[in-house]
Amino acid sequence: MSELARLRDLVRAFVDERDWDQFHTPKNLSSALAVEAAELLEHFQWLRDGRPEELGEARLREVRHEMADVLVYLVRLADKLDVDLAAAVDEKMVLNRAKYPADLVRGDARKYYEYKRNLEKDS
Repeated sequence: MSELARLRDLVRAFVDERDWDQFHTPKNLSSALAVEAAELLEHFQWLRDGRPEELGEARLREVRHEMADVLVYLVRLADKLDVDLAAAVDEKMVLNRAKYPADLVRGDARKYYEYKRNLEKDS
């Protein structure tokens, strides 16, 4: 069993024990995921770069818990939509490799349409 499948089963059991499946619509899970991602981001607000030494032990523990919440909702959403997250990542990385060829974007943080625009100008 993959680690993602183990997490899915752990979350399923937690939800079933509380009879919460009735509330876990894809829309509600997407909303909860966005809220948890915002709570994660809140820990980094106003920090210089958010490295572990800047966060400190207590805040890093809180960040870890928010990251877990984000993952739980993402795993739950994938479960409800019957999405294989590992396969989705594999598929998306193929698309990303085509969109962001390493030889063209190495060290460049711009979006693909920005560097493509510059390539078209140079042509």
